Amino acid sequence: MKFLRLGAFGAEEPAVVSDGVTYDLSGLTPDIDGAFFASGGVERVRSALAAGELSPVGDEGARIGAPIARPGKVVCIGLNYRDHAEETNAQIPAEPVVFMKDPSTVVGPFDTVLVPRNSVKTDWEVELGVVIGKTARYLSSPEEADEYIAGYVLSHDVSEREFQLERGGQWDKGKSCETFNPLGPWFVPSSEIADPQSLGLRLWVNGVQRQNGTAANMIFGIRHVVWYLSQFMVLHPGELINTGTPAGVALGLPDKPYLRDGDVVELEIDELGRARQEFAQA
Repeated sequence: MKFLRLGAFGAEEPAVVSDGVTYDLSGLTPDIDGAFFASGGVERVRSALAAGELSPVGDEGARIGAPIARPGKVVCIGLNYRDHAEETNAQIPAEPVVFMKDPSTVVGPFDTVLVPRNSVKTDWEVELGVVIGKTARYLSSPEEADEYIAGYVLSHDVSEREFQLERGGQWDKGKSCETFNPLGPWFVPSSEIADPQSLGLRLWVNGVQRQNGTAANMIFGIRHVVWYLSQFMVLHPGELINTGTPAGVALGLPDKPYLRDGDVVELEIDELGRARQEFAQA
């Protein structure tokens, strides 16, 4: 099963793809959001599919929105791949580096991304996104985390490096510019992904491959990240965790080829689909 949301921005309808057919979920749930996950929505859809209770929907030409509705929180882990930390001359962190991203940055996987006004260092970051399935607080161990993960999604943590690193030392403002978190195309339940820690992540800019990594190279694995965050904040159903990016970002390249108006970024993660965004001046 692959969950997605179709339609104009702010008016998306929930759907699921199974065996190559797209089915309407609007009769089963108003949206793919926190309430959906908290109420066992994934299993309800699975049962409805098995019983033949869902109707196919024509999705030709429909806009694909973010596969989950605006999350209550977007929590990010910085410097979580050793090669990325090394390319940016950063120390390997002893604990996860945590920052927050404005949830309103979440847009669809093929939507236009805006280069902020006065930006000179807009950068790309392909990331494995983790979607929380039920309320997690003070988990007792990383091994317990699987129970709280609803599934996974392709996430693009767009970043403005000058805003992030040179304008007062506050990462959030370099991460929270409008449209700075394209998401999707699909949300895939954890039951459909045999080993998320082995997924490959890739990204191209204007047809040139810039990133080619694997989640196996995370410094802090997915389970550890969910457990760790639960010691400092409550994670609610439908919330998103961006788990870091592998090497190959503009910040770490010798010529620093930051994104400009008209640039095109394509990215993909094994089993989670492929996305494409054109960048335009805000």
